[in-house]
Amino acid sequence: MNLAWLAAGIAVGFGVLGPGIGVGILTAKSSEAMGRNPDAAAVIRTNMIIGAALAEGLGILAFVLGILLSGKA
Repeated sequence: MNLAWLAAGIAVGFGVLGPGIGVGILTAKSSEAMGRNPDAAAVIRTNMIIGAALAEGLGILAFVLGILLSGKA
């Protein structure tokens, strides 16, 4: 029995968990900051989008790693 598929699933699951939590916290805090200071909403939104893109890049990297691991089967 080959466990490469299980390893790929675990790698993707744990690899996407961190960025998912990070994007959630980022969105919550930036929404809170925009509520406190509406004049700076444009700058906060721009920084939030850049941060979310960087965090999601790690999730995509974990997904690609999972595909590569499953291809070794």
